[in-house]
Amino acid sequence: MILVINSGSSSIKYKLFDETAEKMLARGMVDRIGLPGSAIADHHDAIRRILNELAGNNGSALKEISQISAIGHRVVHGGERFADSVLVDSDVIKGIKSFLRLAPLHNPPNLLGIEACRKLLPKTPQVAVFDTAYYHTLPDAHCIYALPYELYEKEGIRRYGFHGTSHKYVAIKTARLLKKPLSAIKIITCHLGNGCSITATKNGKAIDTSMGFTPLEGLVMGTRSGDIDPIILLYLIEKKKMTPADVDTLVNKKSGLLGVSGIGSDMRDVYKAHKGGNKRATLAFDIFVRGIQKYIGAYAVAMDGVDAIVFTAGIGENHPPTRQAVCDNLRFMGIAIDSAKNAKNACFISKPKSRVKVLVVPTDEELMIAQETAQVVGR
Repeated sequence: MILVINSGSSSIKYKLFDETAEKMLARGMVDRIGLPGSAIADHHDAIRRILNELAGNNGSALKEISQISAIGHRVVHGGERFADSVLVDSDVIKGIKSFLRLAPLHNPPNLLGIEACRKLLPKTPQVAVFDTAYYHTLPDAHCIYALPYELYEKEGIRRYGFHGTSHKYVAIKTARLLKKPLSAIKIITCHLGNGCSITATKNGKAIDTSMGFTPLEGLVMGTRSGDIDPIILLYLIEKKKMTPADVDTLVNKKSGLLGVSGIGSDMRDVYKAHKGGNKRATLAFDIFVRGIQKYIGAYAVAMDGVDAIVFTAGIGENHPPTRQAVCDNLRFMGIAIDSAKNAKNACFISKPKSRVKVLVVPTDEELMIAQETAQVVGR
């Protein structure tokens, strides 16, 4: 059996899959790790509790912990070094540590989860699956910023991209639904949730993506600004005497749907206020939709066409008005969708006459991590 661990700073999500990495057997979450008043001291304690829960006596999926044949870990940032999922050893851990400065909120807790599992299950293979790995196929012109080149050479400043595990899973699933090989189609996947990104996959390889050096770049998100003129930040530092920490909080936690609407970061709340006539909520919704349309148009040009546009994640899967608004201005591409169609499961929402197929495909990053883990251990 394969255990998938997604370790955050104060919570750990987990799923247990069978040995084929296809069927989920159990899932859960441990939260409030290390917080004041919590009974869970640290990540080691949290992992121990997860293992005890899985091997408990109340309808457990495991009879013994030894049935876990491998553990797959989500790691957000693998830099330029890790172009694929890898078996964890001391050298890989050093590599993950070297990218802490590029993902200070994500890599440290990802690493804590790995280290806890290595201590508790020292003989069980551990596999690191990187969010950034899917984007190692980006052409140089799509990932190098127009800054002095030595900043890329010496500091590693470039587009890395994120949500790669999700985009890869959705692209593979879409190819199956289209009944075509992934190597023969052009897909634009729209991961729309509290965090949002769009990826262009051509002939089985990612060629462009909206997130950049950090997850801030690209689309408007729940609380993130997405693309803005960087001089705005210098202006705020100089004019408003804001500190770098103030600016970081502003663009990552107080902007996006929340900042524009003043309502909140949840699209359901923003859209409800928009329908009720709230002008700022309408503006936030329009800005959000415009950004998605802009990237879809750009990626259709970059791939010299597109066969399918796919919506996934919280908003993409569950908010038909957003999908409809995005597709309304894409009719020139031969797109026609059924706005009333229920899309709880993976399905086409485009009408038969639509030249470009439009789909909703629920993402499953944990399943993708389990399958990657099975492949690495198999090798």
